[in-house]
Amino acid sequence: MKSIMGIVSIFLMLTIQANAQKKIPNITVKNLDGSSLNMNEITKEKGVKILSFWATWCVPCINELDAINDVYEDWKDETNVELIAIATDDARTKKRIKPLINGKGWEYKVLLDENQDLQRALNITTIPHVIVIKDGEIVFRHTGYFPGAEDQLYDVVKKNAK
Repeated sequence: MKSIMGIVSIFLMLTIQANAQKKIPNITVKNLDGSSLNMNEITKEKGVKILSFWATWCVPCINELDAINDVYEDWKDETNVELIAIATDDARTKKRIKPLINGKGWEYKVLLDENQDLQRALNITTIPHVIVIKDGEIVFRHTGYFPGAEDQLYDVVKKNAK
């Protein structure tokens, strides 16, 4: 009985993955200056973009963005990719975003998903969570970070930048 339940669970997970969302929902997020920005404005542009969902309290998120920052200029030169870091901090922790970014020297576009509306719409339950989009369609999703994961991400970016 347990093996049947296991098989059914795997089938359901594969079905859910196969039917996973392919488009970024049309949800409003904020720039760090407080102005609003619709996700359609970002995704309508051609090319490859990385959306990295993170928070100031998430050490693996910061480690991932630091690792990418070390090679980001090369990535942009070789593939013309743009990384957009979407902070999911709430009202209590959002005041830490600007000081952290300034301290790190990240050159990424940073947006704020203050109410986690975008996060919920994309069914993101854990961070770090990275989404690669090409010409507005989701082509890759990854959760978690370990040293070297940025190399796998770059392989995906290179493949889709062609």
